[in-house]
Amino acid sequence: MNRLNLVFPILAVALILSLFGCSGADSNPTSIPVTPQSLPTTIAPTPILTPTRTPTPTITPPGPSEGLFGSEWGTEGTGDGQFTEPLGVAVAPDGSVYVADSGNHRIQRFTSEGVFVSQWGTEGTDNGQFDAPSGVTVANDGSVYVTDSGNHRIQKFTSEGVFVSKWGMEGTGDGEFQGPALVSVASDGSVYVADSENNRIQKFTSEGVFVSKWGTQGTGDGEFDNPTGVAVALDGSVYVADS
Repeated sequence: MNRLNLVFPILAVALILSLFGCSGADSNPTSIPVTPQSLPTTIAPTPILTPTRTPTPTITPPGPSEGLFGSEWGTEGTGDGQFTEPLGVAVAPDGSVYVADSGNHRIQRFTSEGVFVSQWGTEGTDNGQFDAPSGVTVANDGSVYVTDSGNHRIQKFTSEGVFVSKWGMEGTGDGEFQGPALVSVASDGSVYVADSENNRIQKFTSEGVFVSKWGTQGTGDGEFDNPTGVAVALDGSVYVADS
């Protein structure tokens, strides 16, 4: 009876050891059994750090407005697209380019790429004729104004070169000129003329009606010595090249 009692405790111990994966010969009595319940149900992935890349800025190459060469056209001569002492140049709102071809006594019109479009004018004193035209400008409505220097007058044309009107004659009075150089049109249609040899600027309406004048010969503020250029800003400011 005492032997039966001894067997049962021994069997119980053996069963417990087998459940924990241990045996009497185990050299690691502190081993902890690994069961499915002891493992995490999910393993969080290790985040991969991607270096942040700074976008490369887009650099636009500077164009002709920055002073870089764009294109050229023309050679010396009398043919279409040729010039003899070209002086004034103007760009219309539609991009057309007008050139005062002074030595050839005419106006030439081109596309913005320099393709010849048309021309008008010959040497003379009649309407549409010129004597060394030096300046040209284009209004917002496309009207073309030309300083007909040798004839001491301003001529107005359509964008196609059809004569519209003229004003001025040689002299020193209001609306008279002595070798007018360049001409400019303001946003309101006013026409400004550099009356070079009279050392003054004259202002007219778009129809050639005299409005005002300023300047005398000298070196003081508001005085001129052979002014050759005039330009009008969008705010109405007038700039004069006092040559």
